[in-house]
Amino acid sequence: MRYRSPGWGCRHSPTRTDPCGDTVTKKEHRLRTIDWVDGAIELIDQTLLPQRVEVRRITELPELIDDIQRLAVRGAPALGVAGAFGVALIAASVQASRGEDELDRDEVRRQAAVLREARPTAVNLSWGVDRALTRLDEGAAAVLDEAIRIRDEDIAACISMGLRGADLTRELAGQDRVSVMTICNTGSLATVERGTALGVIQTLLEQGSLVEALPLETRPLLQGARLTAWELQRMEAPFRLLIDSAGPFLLSRGIADAVFIGADRIAANGDTANKVGSFSLALAARHAGVPFIVVAPESTIDMRTASGADIEIEDRGVDEVAGFGGTRTAPAGIDAVNPAFDVTPHELITAIVTERRVIRLSRDETLADVSLEALRS
Repeated sequence: MRYRSPGWGCRHSPTRTDPCGDTVTKKEHRLRTIDWVDGAIELIDQTLLPQRVEVRRITELPELIDDIQRLAVRGAPALGVAGAFGVALIAASVQASRGEDELDRDEVRRQAAVLREARPTAVNLSWGVDRALTRLDEGAAAVLDEAIRIRDEDIAACISMGLRGADLTRELAGQDRVSVMTICNTGSLATVERGTALGVIQTLLEQGSLVEALPLETRPLLQGARLTAWELQRMEAPFRLLIDSAGPFLLSRGIADAVFIGADRIAANGDTANKVGSFSLALAARHAGVPFIVVAPESTIDMRTASGADIEIEDRGVDEVAGFGGTRTAPAGIDAVNPAFDVTPHELITAIVTERRVIRLSRDETLADVSLEALRS
């Protein structure tokens, strides 16, 4: 594994330099959060943002699993791509180590099973692993081809979700310009490019419809403050950062016209697991009469999970709660409850937006029967 300096994210000549030393343009700020480059996985180490932009080059499975577990790469869609690229990395490594033309498929599957369980709540990780494995019988090259296909589909999906979500938001708000509250990070850092919920905000900005974005700081790891604020600043969007506990109260005072969240798993009945704090916003949005919209790709929908009660919620332990940035803020010896996610019941969700359809749960539409023709097209 080696590190590479940034500068690979922008697609046009730079026009300015951000505080992190990264070059950006006013019109386009696309980042490849994760990619396959010259036989290895390259990803932005999100634990270092916003102070430093650093690209890690991953050549071994334990490095990738560690990066997933310590949140160097995170966000459901990005984890799906990481899972697929991880299987491609395993297949290439197994084939090279054996020095054989015939790939040891059992060994690939054994290692892939370990990768699949690196984080339990986000369904996209296991989905990406499983989909890449469908090409295993065709060889390592076919596995990589499928992983690259997943990457490219994610990019296209984010564009589509942005357009669908922007149209829906203006319709539900009954106005052309809107303010939007969001939690955690659902931008390009959570996908490959653009993002899910934050991708809708970017589309609203590009279409001249964004009054302001209102990201919550997102404790305990501050993904909203560290990552979303960084992305909003790069796209030159108007925004104000909110403390988590102020979000529900400010919704009651009319600060936002809609609430957007992403999703780590959507159950068959529409219950949605997302960053802890989402449930509180959904309750407040219902009280305030504000649309609460989930934006996530079809791959995040898990029809094998009946409801939110069946979703395993990852608890990340004491250390994230007892301190931050290497500084202890709580007394030694304490215990803590630190769920990484919560589950918003489908009754509190106005709509789910994917790259293929809009499911209006507030109108009693369901994931099973809405726009099935769109999924077949």
